[in-house]
Amino acid sequence: MGVGRALLLALAFLAVASLPAVIALLFCADEIIDRVVCGYTEWRDRRRERRVIARLDKAIEADALTRDIDLSEFDREGRRPLEQLAADLRRLGSQRLDGAGRPMVWHGAVLQAYDDRLRMACRALGITEHLGELDGVDQEIERVRVEGLLHAAGLTLPAARTGRRQQHR
Repeated sequence: MGVGRALLLALAFLAVASLPAVIALLFCADEIIDRVVCGYTEWRDRRRERRVIARLDKAIEADALTRDIDLSEFDREGRRPLEQLAADLRRLGSQRLDGAGRPMVWHGAVLQAYDDRLRMACRALGITEHLGELDGVDQEIERVRVEGLLHAAGLTLPAARTGRRQQHR
């Protein structure tokens, strides 16, 4: 009987000692339940997003879009970074479009530099271009085509912007 009383006394002390924790648990139960539910909801949303992204990748065959790009071209020594090429193209494109009143030699040099940067960007992104093989109106048409392809690849160029109006002079 002595052991039973000792056990009962230990349980009584444990109940009294844990009473503040039980009271805190009762007061904070809604907070605890809310955190568990929010954690579960965030986990479920992340899981759903990963599944949707995986399904979209399968649907548009995302690997096929980048399969033709030669990634070793990006690691080559002396290669100009794509960001710098894009900045050069924007700068030269603006100069090309706003070159009114400049000498023809200057305009020709700007066009040549612009075409060189277009070729570099096409080479970096694996886009086929024929700027060096053409001249005159055909070269202008090829330039517009290449600008459109680069725009579709993510490089925004002044001449390739959608909604650009031509001014009548």
